[in-house]
Amino acid sequence: MDGKLRAPVDMVGVSKSYGGVHAVREVDFSIRPGEVHALLGENGAGKSTLMKVLSGEVSGYRGEIRIGAEPVALGSPLAARRAGIAMIHQELDLVPALSIAENVWLGREPRTRLRTVDLRRMVGETAGLLARTGVRLDPRRPVEQLRTGEQQLVTIAKALSLDARILIMDEPTSALSGREVEQLFAVIGELRRAGTGIVYISHRMDEIGRVADRATVLRNGRVVAEFDARSMTAEQASEAMVGRPLHLMFRTGADRSPSRTAPASDTAGSDTAGSDAAGSDDSGADTGAAELLRVTDLVVVPRRPRAGRREPAGISLRVRRGEIVGLAGLLGSGRTELLETLFGVGSRGRWGGQVLLAGRSIRPSDPRRALRLGMAFVPEDRRVAGLALEHSVLTNTVLSVVARIAKLGVVSRATEQSLTRRITERLSVKLASVHSPVGALSGGNQQKVVLGRGLLTEPKLLLLDDPTRGVDVGAKAEIYQLLGEIARQGVGVLLASSEPAELVGVCDRVVVLSDGRSVRELDTARVSEAELLAAAIGTPTGAGAGRDLALGAGG
Repeated sequence: MDGKLRAPVDMVGVSKSYGGVHAVREVDFSIRPGEVHALLGENGAGKSTLMKVLSGEVSGYRGEIRIGAEPVALGSPLAARRAGIAMIHQELDLVPALSIAENVWLGREPRTRLRTVDLRRMVGETAGLLARTGVRLDPRRPVEQLRTGEQQLVTIAKALSLDARILIMDEPTSALSGREVEQLFAVIGELRRAGTGIVYISHRMDEIGRVADRATVLRNGRVVAEFDARSMTAEQASEAMVGRPLHLMFRTGADRSPSRTAPASDTAGSDTAGSDAAGSDDSGADTGAAELLRVTDLVVVPRRPRAGRREPAGISLRVRRGEIVGLAGLLGSGRTELLETLFGVGSRGRWGGQVLLAGRSIRPSDPRRALRLGMAFVPEDRRVAGLALEHSVLTNTVLSVVARIAKLGVVSRATEQSLTRRITERLSVKLASVHSPVGALSGGNQQKVVLGRGLLTEPKLLLLDDPTRGVDVGAKAEIYQLLGEIARQGVGVLLASSEPAELVGVCDRVVVLSDGRSVRELDTARVSEAELLAAAIGTPTGAGAGRDLALGAGG
């Protein structure tokens, strides 16, 4: 790195437009050596565009970028890397079939004296980078075998290999467990001591105060507020982002399921296991609403076990019509695997236990059967498992209902457009046209498209895997209100989430998973976030509230 390593980087009057739409307007933004500068804003506020300008991924902008007092032209990612600027994207840009080491050094492979790839050095240096991020993985392992959280750590290791002067982190903790987050913060501390400037983009307000020095808020492409991150409150930041006070972020008591006043079992909030975690009323009698889903001692023994997966090993729970039931647990607890199993996309193998949907014993073998049974699924990674990014919003939205709306094998274009416009308007999806590529939308709007596609199937049961991961506070509020509306219409919701506040604020009950088993059930009317966190790690209720108790993503 040259002598400019410790020079500040300034973006002055930067503007970028797309076909008359202003993505960013006259933005001034600076990063000082050894500083963590948080960049906040709703999805579509201009954060990604601004950082893509800085990382060389977007050209044709107006304004100036300076390193020290010297203007620089960053017309490509290569030019930005040469200037010492690297970006860790929220949406992972790894090649699944390649190993961890091959991904970390892709296009920059170390060479031997004979100019062949130096595999030994590549593996050794990758191991050192992984150790810095606090993860123990074999550098030779294919990325496709990793969980989402582990892949996130690989992208961080890849960025560390660049030895950048400016490191842009876009939602770096969105798929990390609590312990992994702490290790990432330790890495950030190490980088700032070495003089690296960090741009930190996150929707998690609690993280900003811990890790950042300054915070800048964008709204509609403009800077609307700047704060001292250490004294900024979540309310201040949230109101600056959405331009109005945030009321009723979560569902109110009046919106809750009838089971709020008549818990599913008298064990709520106490240690339970096996079928007791779902209540022991075998008669199916209800306290306020009809039972929709009952899972009893579910076990899956896969034909081909996959490393990193935690298959159901004794899960019991139930969901009533109009009820939102949460799934909590640390990384590897089995939340994702349970939802995938119910929707027919999980591991193939031998089942044990029973699953009843509306009183009917089921075993979905594929998503089409699950859809016919009345289930819809929003996966954890919308860009990999939820969307065909190169296709239009329309195509992605109607994908699950094509068979239903076709007449004699032909789908009316007018019907497709009508359905797509209706659902995108209902969910307030911000888009130029239903024919726009869905990959061009912001993360929050992409998530709404996935939700909209599921709702078009008119499901009885909606399965959600971390549906607000990487979604801004305004879009989160809209999704929470939508879930309340769906529940009032009698749809049952099974919601896996990494955020304790979300589970307590949105769900009627929460079932805690550990090692593929249901171990506790908690009534959210009578439990705090700290108690939920303690239950997830197996700490006695109320103990350890000050410890690292964050729930793990990707579990």
